[in-house]
Amino acid sequence: MTNERKQQVLKAIIKHFIDTAEPVGSNTIIVNYNFHVSPATIRNDMATLENDGFIYQPHTSAGRIPTTKGYREYVEKIADIEKAKKEATKVIKELSEEYKTQKAKEYVYDAVQLLSRATATASFATVPDSNRTFYLGLSNVLKQPEFTQNTIHASQVIEMFEHGDNFITTLKSLNVEDETKAFIGEENILEQIQSCGMVVTKYNINGFKGFLGVLGPTRMHYPFNIAMVEQIKTLLENN
Repeated sequence: MTNERKQQVLKAIIKHFIDTAEPVGSNTIIVNYNFHVSPATIRNDMATLENDGFIYQPHTSAGRIPTTKGYREYVEKIADIEKAKKEATKVIKELSEEYKTQKAKEYVYDAVQLLSRATATASFATVPDSNRTFYLGLSNVLKQPEFTQNTIHASQVIEMFEHGDNFITTLKSLNVEDETKAFIGEENILEQIQSCGMVVTKYNINGFKGFLGVLGPTRMHYPFNIAMVEQIKTLLENN
């Protein structure tokens, strides 16, 4: 096929059919693809394409759809392969970023689960690419005497986790980088958790940074919890 317009008509038919799975008529070509010729000219081009075996009419009164020969012509001579490569590269980059984010989230969720089981505290982490905190084991804290006997302290801890914006802002304001730090009672900036002890560190996984830690009664086992947070951080960052 050498006529440039006929190639563009075939390209339009194939593109429309790929997008809609519907047979394509001449009016559709005129309206959607900006051919500056008469409908009769498009119909003549489609008739030639059909006679040459590039398209066919699946049934009477229907539009046309590509044949194998038409697709072959499109793939080898008409399609903009370089443009397709750029689009594919863009999509792969976007999917790769989504995949990395999702995997980082999964690793963080696993880390919090391990930390909660190992320390019997409320374990938490800020979630990659998200302004929220993931936490588990809150019941471990609330069943402790300090909180069963003081419902106000218990409700404050629940509120802090359920409405975590202030908590995340507070974590970001702490001087926590690579080392793991303990905050005991009134050392906690947030009033809601001044009845608690908190051990927190900062993780970095595949470029995603966040906080990882545990929260429990002020009488928590600080040395063990510090060591455990550091161990879980190492596991998380070495995934």
